[in-house]
Amino acid sequence: MSKEKTFSIGCNGRGVQLSSLDHPVKQEELSIREQFRLVKEAGVFDYFDRLPLRSNLGEYLQAIDDFQLPVLTSSWFYTLGDEADDAALLDNLKICSEVGSKVHNIMTFTHDNQGLTLTDSQIIDHYIRAYEFGHGLGVEPSFELHVNMWTEDFRRIEPIALKLREQGVPFNFTLDYSHVIFKINNPQELDISGVRREVESLEMKLDPFEAGSLCEQWLDLNIVKWTQLRVVAPNQPKNLWYQNESGEFARGIQYPITRPAIGEWHSEWNAFLTEPSKEAIRKALRYHITHPDSPLEYITTEMINLPDYGAAAKYNLFEQNIEAARFIRRAWQETQALYKAGLLA
Repeated sequence: MSKEKTFSIGCNGRGVQLSSLDHPVKQEELSIREQFRLVKEAGVFDYFDRLPLRSNLGEYLQAIDDFQLPVLTSSWFYTLGDEADDAALLDNLKICSEVGSKVHNIMTFTHDNQGLTLTDSQIIDHYIRAYEFGHGLGVEPSFELHVNMWTEDFRRIEPIALKLREQGVPFNFTLDYSHVIFKINNPQELDISGVRREVESLEMKLDPFEAGSLCEQWLDLNIVKWTQLRVVAPNQPKNLWYQNESGEFARGIQYPITRPAIGEWHSEWNAFLTEPSKEAIRKALRYHITHPDSPLEYITTEMINLPDYGAAAKYNLFEQNIEAARFIRRAWQETQALYKAGLLA
């Protein structure tokens, strides 16, 4: 099998909105069938990324059949110690199997149901439970790098991956490097991750262009099963068009990949600020092509509609995802050319 066939590109269903100046990005979504139709007809995606609910699983299965567009990956979030969430994890793994999803992306909150910070042992047991249960269903777990989750403390990821490896359990990691890049030069966000001292002392490098960056370190662990492209800018503005119940602006973890028209975006836009996000993808592709045992199988575009991301924006959200997929395909062609020319070690 050629390297070109060793990963598939999917579109997160939360990004399938034809938003505009007159119809800003909203929480309400198009019908499942319409989402599948748009993703299929875009011609740049291999699959649809979303976890069905039990209540709409039939609609997904019908859309998969009608548009010949599989669901290969899916995501959900969990609080450890919550009985409903513990049961939901197992049922969601079953749903993944029923819909054809091969990987369940797991976002686990930093604190358990008692408000206590998760211990390494809790996280490891959580992973093993998902791994063992999913194994019988043909579904692999993958733990995501994500704000509000235990992985937001970047220091915890490598030790847990290595502890699982010591137990003979492969750790699958979903690398969404946007959750690192937007914190660059942002002291408040670095404090939330607990890494301000490490970054300021140069013990930890966030910029993917730098040798020894976190992006590079995690790739070198050979754990990245799935990587995601959501464009962000270092220390970008918060979402100035969406205020939370507290009255504070939502976090800013999404930046247009192409120049928005006047009035489509609340802040200044510069093309060069999209480059760190693109470089994280290039790095993942370079690692993939130079390592025969690379676990990477899936890349998704993640320009989505939630408050910390694209809520209330006035650009075409789906077009942003299409452009992200086009970039991934161009970057892969460039990576292959460099590799063929002997320019990648």
